[in-house]
Amino acid sequence: MTERVYGVTPPISTALPTEAEKRMHQALHEELRAQGTFESRAETEARKKVITQLEKITTAFVKKATAETQNSFMVREAIGRVFTYGSYRLGVYGPGSDIDTLVVAPKHVTTEQYFRLFPPLLVEMAPPGAITDLTPVPDAFVPIIKFEFSGISIDLIFCSIKGLTQIPEDKSWNLTDNTLLRGLSENEVRSLNGTRVTDEILNLVPEPATFKLALRAIKLWAQRKAIYANIMGFPGGVAWAMLVARVCQLYPKATSAVVVNKFFHIMLKWPWPLPVLLKDIEYNISVTRAPVWNPKLYSSDRNHRMPIITPAYPAMCATHNINRSSKVVIMQELEKGVQVTEEIMTGRAPWKALFTKHTFFTSDFRYYLTVISSSRTKDAQNVWSGFIESRVRVLVNKIENHAAIVLARPFNKGYDRQHRCQNYEQLGDVVNSGSLAYLYKPTPEEEKAKGEAKTEVKAELINANLKPESVLQDGPVVKPEPGTEIAAPPPVTAADGAAIKPEPGAESAMPPPAPPPVADGVKKEEITKNGDGVEQKDGNDGEVKLADIPEKKQELEVFTTNYYIGLQLGKTPASLDLSREVQEWMSMCRSSDLYKEGVNFLAVTHIKNTMLPDDVFEPGEVRPRPPKKKLKRQAPDDSSAQQPTKKSKPVGSALTPAVS
Repeated sequence: MTERVYGVTPPISTALPTEAEKRMHQALHEELRAQGTFESRAETEARKKVITQLEKITTAFVKKATAETQNSFMVREAIGRVFTYGSYRLGVYGPGSDIDTLVVAPKHVTTEQYFRLFPPLLVEMAPPGAITDLTPVPDAFVPIIKFEFSGISIDLIFCSIKGLTQIPEDKSWNLTDNTLLRGLSENEVRSLNGTRVTDEILNLVPEPATFKLALRAIKLWAQRKAIYANIMGFPGGVAWAMLVARVCQLYPKATSAVVVNKFFHIMLKWPWPLPVLLKDIEYNISVTRAPVWNPKLYSSDRNHRMPIITPAYPAMCATHNINRSSKVVIMQELEKGVQVTEEIMTGRAPWKALFTKHTFFTSDFRYYLTVISSSRTKDAQNVWSGFIESRVRVLVNKIENHAAIVLARPFNKGYDRQHRCQNYEQLGDVVNSGSLAYLYKPTPEEEKAKGEAKTEVKAELINANLKPESVLQDGPVVKPEPGTEIAAPPPVTAADGAAIKPEPGAESAMPPPAPPPVADGVKKEEITKNGDGVEQKDGNDGEVKLADIPEKKQELEVFTTNYYIGLQLGKTPASLDLSREVQEWMSMCRSSDLYKEGVNFLAVTHIKNTMLPDDVFEPGEVRPRPPKKKLKRQAPDDSSAQQPTKKSKPVGSALTPAVS
């Protein structure tokens, strides 16, 4: 009997592992446990319990939706199914990981019913207080409901199978049949393909256990190096899984330790843009209108820099977001990985050397752009910051095309902060320049109360259509270090350049200070103002006066999420002006239906590494320090003794804040 060949090419080696390689495998397993990548058995059982409860709620939802349009027989037979995908289905989840979940329903159940009926049913059928942070996103590219179920984050998507009037009760029924895609839109195909791709990956690796341990190592490495985020232009979880699976195909008998070492060697030398494939792409299957990845036919597919192609039909590129800068960063980290794993495999370094933290803030860059998204309410900020996060990559694409920019690298996550200001001038400092002077940290009691109140459904429009870009304005050039002058657009501020005022018509978002409360026994009509404008009650001195009641200060609360982009500059001219790129990008963002004037704000500022905020550094990290100033001695002259003089200080490098 011939042995199965995995992948689109024969394996590089089928050699069995040596005793030394087995020891390295065991050492890797122990290190991953020490790094906390495995969760406890109790936590895993809690996940299984949540999924079981979701299955019951899903069937109840399908029956309720069926009752609106079908007869009693159909209602009685109606069921729904829950499938997982992503890290949970791959078996590489860890503590705090979310569960990517898919609800499958028969053809007569609609997406409108899903968003109308499922959320309240979820709250009703779950244990009291189990559902928090319930957030339906009906207009996302792939419609989704996000929530936490007993402390476990759930991302729940939906698909109605157009070819099925009933979902089979057989527990072994799965989604591998391509005909299930018939009649589905591209969005619905993407929803169904999350599970289909995950199942195909597991079916296309020789040793699933070896693959899973190696994938845990590569995921941890990518996360520690801050190159794990599809939304920011780096590979996401599925893409890294497919890369590891391809290496497993090329070394089908290898241990996980060898797979990790070979991963860095092979991917560093991979002849990009040659696509990484786990199986041959299936063409000429006319069951869906969703396009199959084909660089010969589609120019957009030819532009993919590091194409990693999903194995399930229709084949799609999981890394279309990768740009020039992110590819450079990935290749740099792969090269470092080769050096480190070679030392590990030869016994000169432990496995923990592979999982050291990135140096994005500590030493990688001297200059950064800060994208500041802010809103007057927490709910508004959830929507606005999510939208801005999805557009940071577009700004990076614009910036990296500037002739003077060698590399523009976004950090793979944002930093959420809460501020409380006393006036609009302070508020302007926060939303325009990212000031942390009014930072507010909620108490544990407030955090607990906030968590208990999160069952309210929040309507979001994460992927609303963009309006045409507005007319752009040029910004001034601000001079930083000699030879590295950078400019950004000016802020919209008051005439004195300091304070931000409420937007016209936005009084509800930026309320005026509330009047002091009226004391008991004092009638409103008896309240007047004296000559100094102080309210008081007419009558004798024995009555209570409002002037005696302490006035509570009205605080202006604002929520911000900051995204950082590291800039590597080449040989620049006397002036580097990024105002056009930044203005174009902000005009695009403000043209979105999500932008609410007076509620949402947006700014882009420049910051030096020595001025980065404290919360981007972890305990033990050494933050950059300004270079020491050198003293220069002047040659003495005959008239008088000269004291040493300091070098002239270079012009500051702070950009003016951008449009808010």
